[in-house]
Amino acid sequence: MHFTSEQRLDGGVLEREFTLGEIPGTLWTPGFAPAPLVLMAHNNGLPKADPRLVARARYTAARGYAVATIDAAGCGGRPRSAAGEQARADLRRSMQAGEPVDEIFETFIAPLVENAVPEWQTALDALLELPEIGGPVGYSGGWTALGIRLAVVEPRIAAAGFFGGGYVPRAQREEARQVTIPLLFLLQWDDEGNPRQRALDLFDSFGSKEKTMHANLGGHTGTPWFELEDGCRFLDRHLK
Repeated sequence: MHFTSEQRLDGGVLEREFTLGEIPGTLWTPGFAPAPLVLMAHNNGLPKADPRLVARARYTAARGYAVATIDAAGCGGRPRSAAGEQARADLRRSMQAGEPVDEIFETFIAPLVENAVPEWQTALDALLELPEIGGPVGYSGGWTALGIRLAVVEPRIAAAGFFGGGYVPRAQREEARQVTIPLLFLLQWDDEGNPRQRALDLFDSFGSKEKTMHANLGGHTGTPWFELEDGCRFLDRHLK
């Protein structure tokens, strides 16, 4: 892991850019060590510098957590393929038109999940070697399919927060039954990109004995700010 830049933010949070081979990432750490680690993932071509993700990461770090994110293949500054961009365009067009998108998810998103898991595990290995980071580890992010897969294959993850989940590849819908860690599931009731009933069915599938759903009115980007505070309280219960 090679750190390429750093800046000190309000509240003593240190924000650092890093590279891990060809993988770019960002790490936020509080003003004390060691701190529990939270992995924040994103998808749909969004960069790790997406303003909503950065705001969540900085807030969570200020609450006493080390927070890390990496750019998945085809996201942010990583190379994009013509086939991947076409698949994303087809996905957006089909969703806007209300057409079925399951086959696009199976042929495009499912391989992305499988390819992203080893990269996140490599990043996790490197992050846990840093003296300023200590276990346990949590997952928080809008890429629910990746979170499900990681929760199944990665025993170091002790709790997870998911968002949405209306569209998840078939393999992860089936794997949800194997997820047994504590969960906090956020659902926007009027989310145009996550069919409500499918999200409710996914929540019901999780095998966790402790799972909580917070449902709020509004569309995909309308999650109330207070959910950040509630999310940190959830992390406090399971990572501190």
